[in-house]
Amino acid sequence: MSTSLVTPSGEPPAGDNRRRRNLIIAAVMVIVLLGFGFWLYQLHKESTDDAQVEGHLQSIAPRVAGTVIEVDVLENQIVHRGQVLFRLDPRPFQDALRQSQALLARAQAQAVGAHSNIPVSQATTGGGLSAARAGLATARANQLLARQQLLTARAQLSSALANQVRARADARKAAHDRRRYALLAKKQEISRERYDAVRTAAIAAAAQARAAAAAVRAARYGVAGAGAAVQAAASRTAAARAQVRAASAGPQQVAMAHAAAASARAAVRAAQAAVAQARLNLSYTVLRAPTAGRIGDKTVELGERLVVGQPVMAVIPVHNIWVTANYKETDLQNMRPGEKVSIHVDAFSQDFRGYVQSIGSATGEKFSLMPPENATGNYVKVVQRVPVKILFDPGQHIHRLRPGFSVETTVYTNRMDPRVKITAQTGALAPGASLP
Repeated sequence: MSTSLVTPSGEPPAGDNRRRRNLIIAAVMVIVLLGFGFWLYQLHKESTDDAQVEGHLQSIAPRVAGTVIEVDVLENQIVHRGQVLFRLDPRPFQDALRQSQALLARAQAQAVGAHSNIPVSQATTGGGLSAARAGLATARANQLLARQQLLTARAQLSSALANQVRARADARKAAHDRRRYALLAKKQEISRERYDAVRTAAIAAAAQARAAAAAVRAARYGVAGAGAAVQAAASRTAAARAQVRAASAGPQQVAMAHAAAASARAAVRAAQAAVAQARLNLSYTVLRAPTAGRIGDKTVELGERLVVGQPVMAVIPVHNIWVTANYKETDLQNMRPGEKVSIHVDAFSQDFRGYVQSIGSATGEKFSLMPPENATGNYVKVVQRVPVKILFDPGQHIHRLRPGFSVETTVYTNRMDPRVKITAQTGALAPGASLP
């Protein structure tokens, strides 16, 4: 049994009172220090439960209309990038591809024919122009010769007319002499020989007159023929000029041949584009996963008729998720990109590590369907919330997390992750920056 010292008045010694006071003071100081430390701890962190896991919901929709003939995945199935999800009936697109290929073959044949016409047109037009020019020169020479012949015929007609006048005069004089000598012969004033000579001269003069008249008629016919020859030569010259003009259009014909060849080449390119589009449409009948992930919201069924852009399922890449935490605007005073974050997932009561990737460029209200308008006179000050994007540190098992999970996030505003690089211009993570 222990005993304690007491004073005669029944009170403990003074030393015990001092020790008790010292213990109380020490306990109070420890409580104060702990409270100050807790206050400092709470001063450098910001927490919110208005946060959830986000991820890409990649909607799968056909690019061409068709009937589903094969479905290769199930709801919630894990798929790899490029894995076939379902197929559409390819037969209409195969027929379209064959038709476009036939049109391409025809366009190529037409292009070959149009290109081969170019040298033929060049050779034809070049030789035709030379021949037409030579024909025009010949026609002009013939026309000049015909004109000269017409002038000669006219000169001959003039000479024949003059000869006819002289022959007629000689014939009249000879006929007069014959009548006069005939009277003298009857009177026997001249000899018979003399009369016969005069009579013979008269007969010869009459024959000369008839010959001169015939020469005039022949000369007239010659002039008429020469005139007709001149007109024919003029017609041939005009025809030769027309041939020259037609042959002179050869360069235009060559240009048209080049244009036809260019048009044929353009038709070939259009047909090639049609073949490429038909082949692309055929490839669209097989729908593949754009990325690795898990199938969700699957509604496609075998035999269903789908239209272009109709969403039938979604691929959720569960390996590429993040957290969007909506912090009050008053909580952002000391928050910076790159600061460490503790993420508590309600579904598993498990904590994960992360860091602030960026702070929203505007409050959530500004992106709503009907943003607030404070100029109406019904202004009520409400603390707004700003979305903060938080990324998970690598190396953690986040495959169980799903977009839409509710989480609680705590940002340590005095703990910057030294492995994260921040751009000085934007105050956000550098493009492509990630934790090692």
